[in-house]
Amino acid sequence: MEDSTIDPMQESAVQARAEPEGLWAADIFDLPTERLDDIMDRDLAYGISLVSDWLVRNSRTADMPEERITMLCERLRALGLPLDRYGSSTEILDVEHDAIARIWVRGRGVTTRTYIREVGDSQYLTSPFHEAARTGRAVELRLPQTDDARFAVVAELKADGFAHYLCVPITLMSGSHGWVTFATRRRSGFSRAEVAAFARLLPAIAMLIDLRSTWLSLDKLLRTYVGDEPHRAILQGNTKRGQVSTIRSAMLFADMRDSVGYTVDLDAVAAVGVFNALFDCLVPPIESRGGEVLKYMGDGLLAIFRENDRERSGAADRALAAAVGAMRVLDARNVAHPEERPIEAGIALHYGEAAYGNIGSGVRLDFTVIGKDVGLASRIAALNRPLEQPVLMSTEFVERLDGTAVRIGAFPMRGFKQPIDVFRPEAEILANRAVRSVS
Repeated sequence: MEDSTIDPMQESAVQARAEPEGLWAADIFDLPTERLDDIMDRDLAYGISLVSDWLVRNSRTADMPEERITMLCERLRALGLPLDRYGSSTEILDVEHDAIARIWVRGRGVTTRTYIREVGDSQYLTSPFHEAARTGRAVELRLPQTDDARFAVVAELKADGFAHYLCVPITLMSGSHGWVTFATRRRSGFSRAEVAAFARLLPAIAMLIDLRSTWLSLDKLLRTYVGDEPHRAILQGNTKRGQVSTIRSAMLFADMRDSVGYTVDLDAVAAVGVFNALFDCLVPPIESRGGEVLKYMGDGLLAIFRENDRERSGAADRALAAAVGAMRVLDARNVAHPEERPIEAGIALHYGEAAYGNIGSGVRLDFTVIGKDVGLASRIAALNRPLEQPVLMSTEFVERLDGTAVRIGAFPMRGFKQPIDVFRPEAEILANRAVRSVS
């Protein structure tokens, strides 16, 4: 139960700084709920309680952050609050950026910004966000009296006509930082009652930001590490050992040639850099043609191409186009780096069933891809180098191509009782590319 006792020194500080031009907002944000309700008049306190209830009731509805922020700001303005700018920012776990911010400005709507924070990032270190996170208290700026040099954003806010700005820190359950900002163009700034209204609403806003930030990070990280289809399966409850799902599709299995020989003299960081350079060449052509990487396997990957309901041969044709495109990008990369040993890869294309699910022991499981067809794609890929062919295909794959292919022969493969027919693309498909034979 929240302690309603007011610290006399804290309350006297609020009273002593009640002048409109004073800096007293941080003290108000530190007050308990009961005291905030006393600062507001009855109508405003009731209106804020309704907005808070609305935020909580809708916290688990469909995720439309821009629309939700607009509705929140409109409701606050309907209560008479002179809000002209609102922002919410959070640190997030993401492979591409470190923080995301959404800013509403009256008459302009909501804009979304993402940030990449480097060590010693001056943009962050000279921002109100850093100051608020460092002190754990709200940062208040009376902009007409604030020197532009204090924070990098001050000049921007002044140029846009803002007079009073508040940046309030929140701590997320993960320990990450979040912030909420309020600003007005009204020359006198926010009143004590209006700041109290924002402070009264802050717990509901913080809960909503926390829920969304946690879910967004979980969704993105799962998608990043296990792929789109498996990530959906996990979020839908497929988390028990032995649970398996299957996808029938065109498969693309790619791996680097002689990766051990290439990286044996490299340190771990340099070796990872080589693999990432390889994947930077392979993955974009796959994804641009509707493919999905299901699994990275050391120096290789497995991707699938789902059938399009409107055409039987679509998946195989897109997979072949992705394979040819990936080899073209890889060759261009090697030409652009003549000082480095060329990175070479082989690709095998097959059509069949990929099974993915949870394997492991106890509470340590891996979401992996298994199955006979996955094994066959891997075995065919092992022939790229001895056959000096960058792209090889199975019978099941060729049968679904819109065009034809050239049969190379039948080859025994470990784990399969009968020799497996192996094909290569028609010469004209590769004619306009600089794909070298894999040797």
